[in-house]
Amino acid sequence: MDGAQIEQVRRFNRTVTERVGVLHDRYLGRDRPIGESRLLWEIGEQGQDVRRLRERLGLDSGYVSRLLRSLEAAGLVAVEPQPRDRRVRTVRLTEEGRAERALLDDRSDDLAGSLLRPLNAAQRARLVAAMAEVDRLLTAGTVTLDAVDPDHPDARHCLLAYFAELQERFDTGFDPARSLLPDAGELRPPRGLFLVARLHGEPVGCAGVKLPPGAPAEIKRMWVAPQARRLGLARRFLTELEAQAAGHGYDTLRLDTNKTLSSAINLYHSYGFQEVPAFNDEPYAHHWFEKRITAPSPG
Repeated sequence: MDGAQIEQVRRFNRTVTERVGVLHDRYLGRDRPIGESRLLWEIGEQGQDVRRLRERLGLDSGYVSRLLRSLEAAGLVAVEPQPRDRRVRTVRLTEEGRAERALLDDRSDDLAGSLLRPLNAAQRARLVAAMAEVDRLLTAGTVTLDAVDPDHPDARHCLLAYFAELQERFDTGFDPARSLLPDAGELRPPRGLFLVARLHGEPVGCAGVKLPPGAPAEIKRMWVAPQARRLGLARRFLTELEAQAAGHGYDTLRLDTNKTLSSAINLYHSYGFQEVPAFNDEPYAHHWFEKRITAPSPG
């Protein structure tokens, strides 16, 4: 990053906050600031677990509690413990809260229209396309990669979703019992590593690397949820797992894949992998790849 990039980001932030009205304490002409209004929108018709709400918005518990108390005092929400676990709180909109949320939706539509209305058709198309790109890139920056145990609930969630997708996409279907699945121990340190990607606290992808003694490192079970694709997560997984393998002294990284996964095959080629003869008996593999890697310098 250079100074000009930083200044452009700051200029963009100033323009956006001014144009969308977040500088006022009466957002969209209502008697509350944007924080409370956004919370009403996120709670939605079905209600929300308060902890999930905090994670979704990246807010600390004290601030969320203050916002909820203010909304509760206004009669817009009801906060109550869950019957099965009273430590977990749920927040729901009241009848008044649903009416207020509907009004905020209408006024938000009007605000969006006011941003587009002064522009001609070509300018509107450019602005909307640019907003979509900014939204995608900013979302990508909020995704975390965390090392977890392969038996962690988030890891199991991702793997089950991955297997279900393979069952639909492979010509022959997919049976995990037939595949050369690594056991959990092969993806735990020091024999390996398993990563889970999370977006707003929710698991949206996974990838593991085997670090066997006397053999190349091998990437296994890389998957990204459909709603998180086009965020660069697959490449982030490859970069992180390559760094982990190199850091453990490996000079070769391997993986295999099925012929139907064309996007993955294109990614591996663009990332520097070369196709090689089969190095395992994986029944669902049609392509095998290797990449020479180097350990990071001491600096």
